[in-house]
Amino acid sequence: MSNAVQIRELVKTFGGKRSIFWGKANEVQAVRGISLDLMQGETLGIVGESGSGKSTLARMLVGLEQPTSGTMLINSKPWNELASAGSRAFGRTIQYVFQDPVASLNPRKTIGEILDVPLRLLCGYGSNKRATRKRELVNAVHMPLDTLERYPHEFSGGQAQRIAIARALAAEASILVLDEPVSALDVSVQAQVLLLLQQLRNDLGLSYLFISHDLAVVESISDRVAVMYLGEVVEIGPAAQLFASPQHDYTRSLIASAPRLTPPEV
Repeated sequence: MSNAVQIRELVKTFGGKRSIFWGKANEVQAVRGISLDLMQGETLGIVGESGSGKSTLARMLVGLEQPTSGTMLINSKPWNELASAGSRAFGRTIQYVFQDPVASLNPRKTIGEILDVPLRLLCGYGSNKRATRKRELVNAVHMPLDTLERYPHEFSGGQAQRIAIARALAAEASILVLDEPVSALDVSVQAQVLLLLQQLRNDLGLSYLFISHDLAVVESISDRVAVMYLGEVVEIGPAAQLFASPQHDYTRSLIASAPRLTPPEV
């Protein structure tokens, strides 16, 4: 199995710039020399408390933040080459699914118009092909065809997240970065979206970097899990092994403080 993503010694520092009023601002290292791999067809869960650096890592991968140092390879190609200005290759390789699906969808456009953008700009499809693909995409996320004529505010959170997933799939990317994709949803809706993600991964051969603070969610969907603390990966391993026998003190405290996945025996 080959790497979908390879990260080596990745660092992201905020601040540190000199101001004429305040002198040099304090530097904050949000990500401190992370190295990890996402294998093709794998779901790698990233867990950690708020401020651990997991969302900064995600934002760097999709080009919303620039790394301070370190290297990233996406499907064996240098990240900076794929992410160069105007590159279709980047958008057709890796896509981001946001925590708040409604806020990530343009409220002034119908879902059909929203899906049309990546199909036209990234894939270069003509109008007939775009129309066919839009129908295929809403069907793939188990939404009715009239979804294409409606606006984002007309949908529930779970439905909107399905649409956001469809938009990511429209670019035909093989890697999805999912940043807290079910944290705003009710538990029953969470389960439905997680099942959809697993089905899509199996059917399409996708690779997921799945970021969440919810250990139960991460355990249920991940093949491997990386635990982040203060910008570093302190432990990584197969999900079942890591949750059954955590090795790092922080991982143990994180698991101990989380709600139990099964009810205690009486």
